[in-house]
Amino acid sequence: MHRRTFMGVLGAGALAASGVAHAQTPTTRIVVGATPGGGTDTVARVLAAELGRVMGETFVVENRPGAGGNIAAQEVARATPDGRTLLMCYTSHAINATLYPKLPFDPIKSFTPVVHVANAPSILLAHPSVKANNMAELIALAKAEPGQLSMGLPGIGSAGHLGAEVIMLETGIDVLLVPYKGTAPAMTDVLGGQVSMMFAGAALAKGQLKSKALKPLGISSAQRMSVYPDIAPIADTIPGYDFSAWYGLLGPAGMDAGRTKKLSEATTQVLNDAKIKGQLLEEGLLVEGGAPAEFQRFLQTEIERWGTVVKASGAQAG
Repeated sequence: MHRRTFMGVLGAGALAASGVAHAQTPTTRIVVGATPGGGTDTVARVLAAELGRVMGETFVVENRPGAGGNIAAQEVARATPDGRTLLMCYTSHAINATLYPKLPFDPIKSFTPVVHVANAPSILLAHPSVKANNMAELIALAKAEPGQLSMGLPGIGSAGHLGAEVIMLETGIDVLLVPYKGTAPAMTDVLGGQVSMMFAGAALAKGQLKSKALKPLGISSAQRMSVYPDIAPIADTIPGYDFSAWYGLLGPAGMDAGRTKKLSEATTQVLNDAKIKGQLLEEGLLVEGGAPAEFQRFLQTEIERWGTVVKASGAQAG
């Protein structure tokens, strides 16, 4: 299904879900720390529509962009823990724990984990002029021409930024990192050849790969993706490399265990639906699901893992 068509379906579903708000109360808000139309927003709207159908309740998406997701996180952390305000958190939730010296909430203690929703691998895309066709060749080229290659970053402290830092730390190569305010301007300069390469979500990369405007050097997940079977994991060249982005649902600290379990199980049911799983795979997402305790352990591990990278790279919030 084409992205535009899929987004149209999501929009219709979200409207359908919100349309019954007059008949059913209370409404559950899914707060998103990003603007409409992006990956986080897309996942939230899938769940808003499908959870409404499965649970017979009303779910609506509210966008609260800014500060790398911290504005949305703060709003949810301060909300009444009645299970009616949830945060669609993203990788930045784990990164920000170290990237920001002082947060108005605790990334773990201020929240109730609900469910790990999905992982979102990225593809390292390069301009055709780059004389490398895989990670081994890229590393060799960068060592032969230190400082000559450049990588666009969608933002300081983003998963793409820190994923690039890990490559340099692990291989010792010198690549110029060029920060942008978002993925779109970075992509424009990579397409124009002003910048050598960048990480892009699998869904965003699809069009560039199909048109051969850019070429893939590797994928950030530990295993190949079924929709991109010919793109080798970066881990094949840099052992242990697995720096994919992810999505999850959190609520305020102190949420009722019964409500948390119900939401977790309903979300897992939605994610295991073959149609939904296939649609999300087309968007470059690998569904997860599972119990709240599993997401809690995952989140703690991610905070420690990304924290190590933030400290080693010296990255600071802008």
